[in-house]
Amino acid sequence: MEIQKLLAPSRVCFDLQAKSKNQVIEELIALLDADGILLDKEEFKQAVFKREEHYSTGIGMGIAIPHGKDASVKVPALAFGISKAGVDYGSMDDQPAHLFFLIAVPNNSDDTHLQVLSFISRKLMHEEVRSKLLSAQSYNDILQAF
Repeated sequence: MEIQKLLAPSRVCFDLQAKSKNQVIEELIALLDADGILLDKEEFKQAVFKREEHYSTGIGMGIAIPHGKDASVKVPALAFGISKAGVDYGSMDDQPAHLFFLIAVPNNSDDTHLQVLSFISRKLMHEEVRSKLLSAQSYNDILQAF
């Protein structure tokens, strides 16, 4: 999987200002919306929040991968953000999350979100990848980390 097909430079934030899980999601959704990925920002936000109600997408190791599959999404896309301070995301390991990947896919995208989720999760299992992402200062740094 080529991450640059889903993640554009305009969908990256190297300094998230969010202090809560909901604020992180809103900040990342704003990136997707500003890039023209969403037909309806509020509808997509509800889809992501509904998903989070089932269980937290904070997978541990400082990582959260919220995702939503909804008709309000035009094309599969990814937004990425870094929080240097960390955010209490309700992660499985009870540690703050610093790396956030928001996956957005249209309803008709079959298992695209699962493929993306699997790809990101496998890569982020490696300390070296997480470390490179945490210190990334450019879009190219992110691509190099993967």
